Amino acid sequence: MLHNRKTLIPILLTGILLAGSTAFAEETVSKTEEIQTNLNIVWTLVAAILVFFMQAGFAMVESGFTRAKNAVNIMMKNTMDFAIGSIGFLFLGFGLMFGTSNGWFGTTNFMLDGASGNDWDYTFFIFQTVFAATAATIVSGAMAERTKFSAYLIYSVFVSVLIYPIFGSWAWGSLLNGGGWLEDMGFVDFAGSTVVHSIGGWLALAGALVIGPRIGKYGPDKKPKAILGHSLPFAAIGVFILWFGWFGFNAGSTTTGDGSIGRIAVTTNLAAAAGVIGALITGWILFKKPDASMTLNGALAGLVGITAPCATVTPVGAVIIGLVAGVIVVFSVLFFDKVLHIDDPVGAISVHGVNGLWGTLAAGLFNAEAVLKIGDSSTGLFYGGGAHQLLVQLAGAGAAFAWAFGIGLILFYTIKKTVGLRVSEEEELKGLDIEEHGSEAYAGFQIYLNQ
Repeated sequence: MLHNRKTLIPILLTGILLAGSTAFAEETVSKTEEIQTNLNIVWTLVAAILVFFMQAGFAMVESGFTRAKNAVNIMMKNTMDFAIGSIGFLFLGFGLMFGTSNGWFGTTNFMLDGASGNDWDYTFFIFQTVFAATAATIVSGAMAERTKFSAYLIYSVFVSVLIYPIFGSWAWGSLLNGGGWLEDMGFVDFAGSTVVHSIGGWLALAGALVIGPRIGKYGPDKKPKAILGHSLPFAAIGVFILWFGWFGFNAGSTTTGDGSIGRIAVTTNLAAAAGVIGALITGWILFKKPDASMTLNGALAGLVGITAPCATVTPVGAVIIGLVAGVIVVFSVLFFDKVLHIDDPVGAISVHGVNGLWGTLAAGLFNAEAVLKIGDSSTGLFYGGGAHQLLVQLAGAGAAFAWAFGIGLILFYTIKKTVGLRVSEEEELKGLDIEEHGSEAYAGFQIYLNQ
């Protein structure tokens, strides 16, 4: 009996120690998970704030590239984009995008369900809200200086609560509770070259077509006439703000505070820098001068181009993508202006639509998962992945064009035939600031008569 007791005591002590160590291990795991969750929340919220600040960048770029007599109107439109987008996305857009029924009135309506969720639900919601507002803002630039403010408010609602969320559900629905057919195909758009930028760009193309060019933009011979913006310094500051905010746009799309955000920030920055150089050289060759507006748009083109593949390409790949984007944006702006005679005051169609397409296809060319050690094999054509990913990317980009451009034509034509899309000739000549808002951006400094 004594022997048995001596044997039993170590067994009991061992059991107690094991139980204690197991409890300690479980507590450690729990604490680690809690820290990681909080880190994810903090990083994603910081990124959302950076993306929100991009609204100021868009406002300054658009204002700088257009005339002083419309500056107040442009600031008002960018303000309303975010206000309308925030409310509309709460009531409908979020549910359409992340609902469990593939984007059609799913069970994940934030207003009804998300508000009772955990802290992450709120963080994810605000991050997606700022993206939705960005898509609507892109349209503003292509239709600047001749659009009724009331009409703008109408289509801003539709973009935020219907057009953007439905396509977003096809490509990003599984980020929460949903799922989409493009995701099932293997479509890659990490931060939104297509989901955000091309959708906004193709809507801008539809709007610019329906509303027509500004007065005086094209002569009887159809040759375009330059309508200079009132402040290139404004536009330059806006580009720097957008470049700054894009680190949140791309690296924030991890929604995870881990080591990958540094790599994504690097590819984002390199593509923007290369876009500047590509546009600068191209413009210098074509115009015999280093054109400022083209160079500035080169930065944005590079940023749009890297948005889809930012997490899956090497730094060298990012430089090539940005360089090509900078070249593309110059020729694209000239093509829409001189060949198609589509008046786009800020180059929004070329920057966001065309280079959103390029960035989406670039993922199928430059994806280097194996090289980056984030996958067993690379999917990019140039890294031995074959043409499969490229074809999937092409299908996704085609779906985006068909959806956004098609429904955009219907939307803008309907507005034109009902409440009216364009201001009168007299209002356009005097400027939308005075006629639409009863105020001037630079009161006492300039007289706005037929400018």
